[in-house]
Amino acid sequence: MSPAEDRVIRRSARNGWLLSTPALVLLFCAAAGPLIIVAIYSFLTPGKYGNVEWTFSTGGWVGILWTKDIFDDTWQLADAHLTIFWRSVSLSFLTTLFTFIVGFPTAWFIATRSPERRAFWLFLITIPFWTNLLIRTYAINEVLRKEGLVNTVLLKLHVIETPLDMLYGPFAIFVGMTYVYLPLMVLPLFAAIDRFDMRLLEAGYDLYASRVQVLRRVILPIVKPGIIAGSILVFVPSLGAYVTPRVLGGGKQMMIGNFIELQFGQGRNWPLGAALSMLLLIVVTAALLIYVRYAGRGGGARHG
Repeated sequence: MSPAEDRVIRRSARNGWLLSTPALVLLFCAAAGPLIIVAIYSFLTPGKYGNVEWTFSTGGWVGILWTKDIFDDTWQLADAHLTIFWRSVSLSFLTTLFTFIVGFPTAWFIATRSPERRAFWLFLITIPFWTNLLIRTYAINEVLRKEGLVNTVLLKLHVIETPLDMLYGPFAIFVGMTYVYLPLMVLPLFAAIDRFDMRLLEAGYDLYASRVQVLRRVILPIVKPGIIAGSILVFVPSLGAYVTPRVLGGGKQMMIGNFIELQFGQGRNWPLGAALSMLLLIVVTAALLIYVRYAGRGGGARHG
């Protein structure tokens, strides 16, 4: 490479960095900056009336798993914290699993329609995004409450004699999050199935494969990137969900998002809330790295 060409390449790279400087500054101020502040707060001492005292302490991180007895100052395992963690992870996993069970046939149905019909079905899928999340959550509340749609129909059909108590429990949160995040599973699955070569199904049937074998050995491996993308898009926001557990759980079924808000509010333990926020960020980042790893493997397999 000649010196002139080298200077041109360096000048082009420098100009590219200069042009991207405003976006990088905005990204730092709006995203990285607050995260750095939260990370710093997690290693400070809680103030008496909220906020923090600028004294280094690991109490916020220790408080995630351990709590000090107010009478004898002994450390005990924070069973309540572990219960909240387990509830959040289990409900997020069940939500992801059920949205896949419902979303896969829905995406397959849409992808196998004619191009004129697909737009209509996709339009129906995206309609919930036009409404505020809080309104959608209250709509589920009206459906599940004792005088709601489900109990009214079951009573009219004489299936039950007394209304079912479905609100303010894990079931209501699960139903609400499944409804809220279902489109986030359907859309990536549709994008993956839309690129699926239907001739592979005919080849599988010609080789005497059953429907289950075709699904397990032909369809699922090919649409795996869509499954992984949809699972990440559902699992990550459901893990940190705040509005849906707050409304449908009635404050009785706390999840990580509600627990973090409690520490910054009534709990007045900002370091613990910051540590919990960073822990949630670490879990989400790990999930995204797993997605990138498996998606990269899938891409390499398709191009090989």
